[in-house]
Amino acid sequence: MIYEVREYTTVPGRLPALVRRFREHTLALFAEHGMTCTLISLTELGENSNNELVYVMSFDSYDEMARKWAAFMADPHWQEVKRASEADGPIVERIRRRVLSPAAFG
Repeated sequence: MIYEVREYTTVPGRLPALVRRFREHTLALFAEHGMTCTLISLTELGENSNNELVYVMSFDSYDEMARKWAAFMADPHWQEVKRASEADGPIVERIRRRVLSPAAFG
């Protein structure tokens, strides 16, 4: 099992739009693509605590992660959701991505 941590820093003032996109569309699309969102949260304390959404995805392998992300990004429904949600301008300013493996611990 591997875990992908994604931290989205939003354009100032656009965090509500990102939360809405996740709640109304993105999480359901993840499920449709067989993607498991293990955790999703807003940063409440620390750097970017006013404009950051963090989530963790779990995958069985790097290959599975690559295949599922490719299918998700190519999905016409996702492309439409993203386009429509950004009609008033960009939402995400920066994405920080890390892949974690707990294999060394058991």
